[in-house]
Amino acid sequence: MKTMIIAEAGVNHNGDMELAKRLIDVAAEAGADYVKFQTFKAEKLVSKNAVKAEYQQVNMAGDSDTSQFNMLKKLELGQDAHFELISYCNEKGIQFLSSGFDEESLTFLHGLGIKLFKAPSGELTNLPYLKHMASLADEIILSSGMATLREIKEAVEVLQQEGFAKENLTVLHCNTEYPTPFEDVNLLAMKTIQEELGVAVGYSDHTEGIEVPIAAVALGATVIEKHFTLDKSMMGPDHKASLDPTELIDMVRSIRHIDRALGSSMKEPSESEQKNIAIARKSIHLKRAMGQNETITPEDLIMVRPGDGISPMKIQSVIGRTLKLGLSEGHKLSETDLI
Repeated sequence: MKTMIIAEAGVNHNGDMELAKRLIDVAAEAGADYVKFQTFKAEKLVSKNAVKAEYQQVNMAGDSDTSQFNMLKKLELGQDAHFELISYCNEKGIQFLSSGFDEESLTFLHGLGIKLFKAPSGELTNLPYLKHMASLADEIILSSGMATLREIKEAVEVLQQEGFAKENLTVLHCNTEYPTPFEDVNLLAMKTIQEELGVAVGYSDHTEGIEVPIAAVALGATVIEKHFTLDKSMMGPDHKASLDPTELIDMVRSIRHIDRALGSSMKEPSESEQKNIAIARKSIHLKRAMGQNETITPEDLIMVRPGDGISPMKIQSVIGRTLKLGLSEGHKLSETDLI
């Protein structure tokens, strides 16, 4: 099964359409399935009195303005920008995705023909938002940063009560700290979500590097979301906790390797290793030269390669039998040698 990889451009375009298009270029070249932006109106997302989160202030240390509203207002993508970015994604062969942060934004995205909706972690406890999304979406990806298992269950129940099928839902395990300390990832919680809620799961990653999302795929994540940027040193809230273009390429390539490596749940020799069975395994050989009609004892046998003779697992069926003819030391026994 191929993992869905969402390259999260987010607000790393800094409000500049040319930067946004370059981000699309990078995501497409890396081989991601989607490039994701954010759709919001600052007035509907945050009060004018709200200050930046601690990580935003740290990541934007050169900006003395602590207003979260002012920061987000500069990062809005207008309606025309959405049309332009969708067209550019189509040109570059990558799918467009955006997280809507309010009901009006969800309606707008639906009007653009968006069928797959991505709910950010902060909206998991927003009842009106969840109900509206359920009425519009064909598929939903729900991030669960900061959430308890009970809160995730409640959100899923809201979606189901609105008629949304759980089979079309994927819950992303997530930690909402940028960057996330490795000791706080708690990646095994992804499996708990899967087992307790009976939903497909994935992982939205905010750690530094690419190891954790790769591990998440090995643990069963069907969706991976990861922030990326053109340059980590750029001014903005998310650049420092994002992958650079080379790292994004490495992550996508590594995940595709894991996709191929997971295989099926069947344990059997693969096609590529069939030829090595006889070379690597052992079979029963004579430890010494023996004469015709001589009876075989355990001391007469040695287990050595190649493994295309009688398996050592059948040694008890050989001991006590006699030889039809005299045989030399090191002879590989076969049933035709035995009486």
